[in-house]
Amino acid sequence: MKRLWVLPAFCLLVVSASAQQSKSKAAAGSAKTTATAANGYSIPATITPLKNCWLYMGCYFGKFKNLVDSAWVDGNSNAVFKGKKKLPGGIYFLVSPRKAILFDFLVDEQQHFSIKADTLQPDKAVVTGSPDNDLFQAYSAFLAQKMPHINELQGNLKSAKTAADFAAIRAELQKSGKELNDYRDQVIATRPESMMAVFFQAMKRPEAPPVPTLPNGTKDSLYPLHYVHDHYFDGIDFNDERLLHTPFLDPKVEEYFKYYVVPHPDTLIQEVNYLLLSSRANDDIHRYWLGRFTDKYINPEIMGQDKVFIFLFNQYFSKGDTTWLNPKQREFIFNRAYSMMANQIDEPAPVLDLKDSSNKVTPLYNVKAPFTFVVFWDPTCSHCKVQVPEVDSMYEAKWKKMGVKIYAVNVEDKDDVSPAWKKFIQDNHLNGWVHVYQPKAAHEADNKAGRANFRQLYDVFQTPTMYLLDANKNIIGKKLTLEQFDQVMQAKIKAQKASGAGNAKK
Repeated sequence: MKRLWVLPAFCLLVVSASAQQSKSKAAAGSAKTTATAANGYSIPATITPLKNCWLYMGCYFGKFKNLVDSAWVDGNSNAVFKGKKKLPGGIYFLVSPRKAILFDFLVDEQQHFSIKADTLQPDKAVVTGSPDNDLFQAYSAFLAQKMPHINELQGNLKSAKTAADFAAIRAELQKSGKELNDYRDQVIATRPESMMAVFFQAMKRPEAPPVPTLPNGTKDSLYPLHYVHDHYFDGIDFNDERLLHTPFLDPKVEEYFKYYVVPHPDTLIQEVNYLLLSSRANDDIHRYWLGRFTDKYINPEIMGQDKVFIFLFNQYFSKGDTTWLNPKQREFIFNRAYSMMANQIDEPAPVLDLKDSSNKVTPLYNVKAPFTFVVFWDPTCSHCKVQVPEVDSMYEAKWKKMGVKIYAVNVEDKDDVSPAWKKFIQDNHLNGWVHVYQPKAAHEADNKAGRANFRQLYDVFQTPTMYLLDANKNIIGKKLTLEQFDQVMQAKIKAQKASGAGNAKK
């Protein structure tokens, strides 16, 4: 038997560490593990027409797929997957020698069963000796009967030409959907102890009751949204490791955060922490969600949401309960956190006391303007050669009239003023800017003294890196496009005018 553990190359380091930790724990073993896994697992498989080749077994791991075992297929198409320790419960699959998934099956408490299938008809695979797979196969047969009609209806719905046709098709779709839900509810009611019941419960979507009438006689239009939000995870045990080994739990959580959670950092922090605390009793699930949310918010799609990552770092990573990270992973997480802490939205910008081209110290906080645009750039950087002149075009066309000042930091690590720096400024007519740099000696002195320099304080690991500060030097925008920075300014000006008008009325 050849043992495999494969994670996608793009899998977050934290998730990878969690998987490796689980593997090492299994290898170490314990008296309890030996007692509970005395029989391990044994799954004979006859897969025609495969002969004299490797067959693989995999399982879902959140949004990923892992290979967990392999077995040699002999000349009679027979193979046996076998191990001394029981497999985690969940949805598994067989993978052909060409790495194509053939079909799914369940693994739960009963891990001594057999599989028979033909690669030409994988949907007709037969699992013998597993009550859970009996339910799974019955449900698969039910879906095979119903889904072609549902897919046809969905196609017809898109091409419906009249309102009447649309309504009729929609009604038929709702009827078919109810049949699926009724089937699942029946399994939950009659076989509540089964893994299928657990899965069906996790797949449910809450349906809001009739919208109530408010005291003023109007309908509460937000009631359905609030109801679904409050009941979205009803009946789900986030400590049940079997749910981690399914393809539907991760998308369900993703859907929840996309449609039912306000994308404000403080709200996201509450929701993320709820999920992490709910899964704290199971190490693998807890690490998975910690990894997923770290991956999502360490480089967020929406400005300011990196505050969620800072929360995760302070609440979990920095407290020493993530010892399963290897040194390189730990260094990466800690460095990223320290580089982001000092430049959070609505917080004061870190102090910069850098030198201009005449080696005179020109502090950032001495620049007086309603808005200060800070750009870290390198005259030899190809992206900077394109984007820095674009900044100047925006400045000359619009920002200069608004009183915006540009504080431009050359990130070259030079002992003196760089000729390339001066030439770029002259050639591109970057007039009216405050041009500064940090001499190499000052940089080395910071490092020797353990002081954070501008690279860490402003998270400058690529160029150009840009920030927008308000009149008080609070950060109000970072790492946006020029158009987005301009929109932030316009929104700020509009809000200030509205506030001024309101105060005048008072």
